[in-house]
Amino acid sequence: MTTPPKRALSNAKTVAPRRFVFLLLDRFTMLSFASAIEPLRIANRVMGLNAYCWVLAGDGATGEVTCSNGASFRLDIALDEIDREDTVLVCGGIDVQRAVTKPVLNWLRREARRGVAIGGLCTGAWALAKAGLLDGKRATIHWENQDGFLEEFEQVKLTKSIFVIDGNRMSTAGGTASLDMMLKIIAADHGDEVANTVADQLIYSTIRTDQDTQRLSIPTRIGVRHPKLSQVIQMMEAAIEEPISPADLAEDVGMSTRQLERLFRRYLNRSPKRYYMELRLQKARNLLMQTDMSVINVALACGFASPSHFSKCYRAHYATTPYRERGTQGGPSLRLSI
Repeated sequence: MTTPPKRALSNAKTVAPRRFVFLLLDRFTMLSFASAIEPLRIANRVMGLNAYCWVLAGDGATGEVTCSNGASFRLDIALDEIDREDTVLVCGGIDVQRAVTKPVLNWLRREARRGVAIGGLCTGAWALAKAGLLDGKRATIHWENQDGFLEEFEQVKLTKSIFVIDGNRMSTAGGTASLDMMLKIIAADHGDEVANTVADQLIYSTIRTDQDTQRLSIPTRIGVRHPKLSQVIQMMEAAIEEPISPADLAEDVGMSTRQLERLFRRYLNRSPKRYYMELRLQKARNLLMQTDMSVINVALACGFASPSHFSKCYRAHYATTPYRERGTQGGPSLRLSI
């Protein structure tokens, strides 16, 4: 790699480096962590000075923590008191509810009371919400975990953005979203030129903003570019609790019910009713695995009038009952596919 030009800032050498404390939860996602820490390292390199430093913290008695891919990291500090000028980033991943211990929650609350800026990467936002640090705040979390998060933390203004910075609270949706947030932070600290140079070093050609949403567009997701089909699917996804009839869906997009049937059969090889049912069952499965909602409440939240009908549909699709699904998972837990 060609050595990038070093850029000196007018007063950076007289200012102490900004320190980030990465709180690594058990089975955290490496990609989100790496996407946050690497921009800091590269920013130091392109500026030719130590503008940033970092430490790894955790609640592990062994002084190590293991991420979801099995790699282990040695911790620099335990849950010690930190400087008020530090920035804490909680790195979450699989089964974050089990990883967030009482000592972690107490530590987050204590540091928040002292005015420390705190963020959550990936499912780290769940830890912040559980500690009450996102009440009344805008936040985000991986799209796979949004259903459960919405049910548990109604006081949080959850968005579908890739990252959110609301005052001294931050959150990212996971994956490479951490990179976009860190580039925004670097730009705020040292200017767009430095942030753009860091992105260039990372071969990152399109820097996203907090206005960008997480998921692919519906046409890209389903592999079909048909405006009316996309419109109907969007309406279905927005009305899970109170499903819309195929006749009303067809009318809303200016089609007959028969035309809508043919459209779904042609492009998705299933009826609109079947596709809609799969969307509702997918949300139901997320709620079963991510929350402690009763099966009855899960059924109602997904548009089923009775638990028996819900159980019958669930079993037909997943080859197990809602009760057994939750039992095999050992209770609710936030899970990620990344």
